[in-house]
Amino acid sequence: MHGPLIKYINDYATTPLTGSEVELIKNTFVPKRIRKKQYFLQEGEVCKYFAFIVKGAMRQYSVDDKGAEHIVQLSIENWWAVDRESFVMLTPSVYNIDAWEDTEALLTTRADILNLYNQIPALVEMARKMDEKHSIANQRRLNASISFPAEKRYSDFANCYPEFLQRFPQHIIASYLGITKETLSRIRKQMLKK
Repeated sequence: MHGPLIKYINDYATTPLTGSEVELIKNTFVPKRIRKKQYFLQEGEVCKYFAFIVKGAMRQYSVDDKGAEHIVQLSIENWWAVDRESFVMLTPSVYNIDAWEDTEALLTTRADILNLYNQIPALVEMARKMDEKHSIANQRRLNASISFPAEKRYSDFANCYPEFLQRFPQHIIASYLGITKETLSRIRKQMLKK
């Protein structure tokens, strides 16, 4: 089950993992099955685990006072699921993270990942590069949400994450884009006519 994580780390690192480093990772990341609709994290809990998704799909969202869900992150294979603020600051989360599909993940704690950073340079390199990409993606998403019309937000999403269109229903994608499902339906119909 650890193969995809080892490949992921090696893809980000300039120096491949050694055999002993692979064993450390295998001993630190614990396999976990999460059933569809089962919570990985609930609002109010402290996020104790960082999850690498081996198989499946998850979503991170908040729920407003009217009960509407607001999707902040979608994750599939070779993506990570975590409420970073809660995980780092050890504060109660304002998010829920649940499995959208039956999911197999590899979990680690903050203490364990920090310990691995002290022992595995490739993991530190991966984390740095991952943080850079995450920061750039968040900046682009923020700019799109305040600057782009709904049509452009959807077309950019479809171009960047075409696999998400097959894995998540329209109402989830609409929430992620900050538009109504009716608006998304209209946009998709217009795009099909072109």
